[in-house]
Amino acid sequence: MATQRRRAARVLLLDDQDRVLLFRGFDPAVPGVTWWVTPGGGLEPGEGPREAALRELAEETGMRDVALGPLVAHGTVAFSFRGERFEQDQCFFLARTSCTTVDSSGSGEEEHALLLESRWWTVTELRDTTETVYPVGLAGLLERLLADGPPVVPVRL
Repeated sequence: MATQRRRAARVLLLDDQDRVLLFRGFDPAVPGVTWWVTPGGGLEPGEGPREAALRELAEETGMRDVALGPLVAHGTVAFSFRGERFEQDQCFFLARTSCTTVDSSGSGEEEHALLLESRWWTVTELRDTTETVYPVGLAGLLERLLADGPPVVPVRL
């Protein structure tokens, strides 16, 4: 089976209480297994990472009035989904919002069906959870961002 390569833009969306928004998702090929992930998704042809981050955020959360900040992290992950293998180069933007109401009705029908719920998480909750959260090390990354601000050079995850 060939591995598909893709580029993605993801958003570390923080509210006024420094909580981060995550979605609980699942893979239909792996029943009973769920994980939490930041908003975001693949870049469309001709689209840059910032544009993709804002588009994905609007589609998945309904939020269009978001202060999209700097690129704070990047990395490559390998995963399988629906029996297909992917290698994804992804970047993470820091963003702020005062709105905590999530409206995922703008997501595509298939994507909407794969995102079970959304939740705002504190750094402590992320550190203490036994649930799977992506990206790996999100609690530590957020802790550093909140303490020190955005890095001069994006962190490699």
